[in-house]
Amino acid sequence: MERLKPILEAITPVDRSLETEIRAHLDNLTKPLGSLGFLEDLAASYCLMFGTTRPQLGKKRIVTFAGDHGVAAEGVSAYPSEVTPQMVYNMLGGGAAINVLTRHVGADLQVVDIGVADPLEGASGLARKKVKAGADNISTGPAMSEEEAIQAIQVGVDLANGAADDGVALLGTGEMGIANTTPSSALYASLIPCSVVEVTGRGTGIDDDRLQNKIKVIERSLAVNVQLFSNPLSTLAAVGGLEIAGICGLILGAAGRRVPVVVDGFISSAAALVAMRLRESVSDYLFFSHCSAEAGHRTFFERLGIRPILDLDLRLGEGTGAALAMQVIEAAVKIYNEMATFDSAGVSGKE
Repeated sequence: MERLKPILEAITPVDRSLETEIRAHLDNLTKPLGSLGFLEDLAASYCLMFGTTRPQLGKKRIVTFAGDHGVAAEGVSAYPSEVTPQMVYNMLGGGAAINVLTRHVGADLQVVDIGVADPLEGASGLARKKVKAGADNISTGPAMSEEEAIQAIQVGVDLANGAADDGVALLGTGEMGIANTTPSSALYASLIPCSVVEVTGRGTGIDDDRLQNKIKVIERSLAVNVQLFSNPLSTLAAVGGLEIAGICGLILGAAGRRVPVVVDGFISSAAALVAMRLRESVSDYLFFSHCSAEAGHRTFFERLGIRPILDLDLRLGEGTGAALAMQVIEAAVKIYNEMATFDSAGVSGKE
């Protein structure tokens, strides 16, 4: 934990004293009071993240981390581990859903190998940041050492700093890793905390028998590693994954630079939960893009009192929900910036 201290101390809460002026401006726009609902909250949050009453939009970037998981050998996924490198090549070739959506919303896509078992030879355009060739099987021991978890977090922090230096104003999280809903559920169960059943779903679309097996595998993983759950970092190392650690670092690094992060789905939210347990004020810089079809995602939002932006039954990951939510956030900021006020438009206010 001591190694993370400078990263965590760079994260400070937003200045809430600005909220009165921000809300007064929203209330003075030519509409009934509060009639744009959650859009008004999003605009206010965006202003607070940047510490300004005059927000500006800028570049958008999705960072998609890829990593493999030894626990895939336990039959917790409908797809084999070979799909992880295959999908990385697909993303680099522009053919995945995240490619379509980043093009649609005008965002950059950065694909990061942080823990793919395959060497990914000839993969052009890949950010090669491999910490190790896949997380170990959490049902028999820890996913990684604390040192490896710190290395993966640092990868994310460095990428966040690079994005901030590039003028990125909305940074989105994404991931690719067969079986990664299993370590995510383990993290939710241990850090919310709650029962495994409450946060375990069908992932890639497993049947009832595999779902029951998955629950048992996660329960076994928690039991095997329980002595390692002394703090959020050790818990992440014990039952997390390399791409989850990378996303956690991206969130921490971005918050330290006051760059808003649009959190994608179930796996990214598990990484956000680790980040929030490491530094509570990191939540001031997060937008949660959507509520996944994965059963435990709703449990997470309800327990932590968080409202996601969208609810589209997505369960793909990659950063797809984050890309879609970026448009809603930008719309909210444009409302704030571009709508006429009652005074400027000569419109009578409420009597």
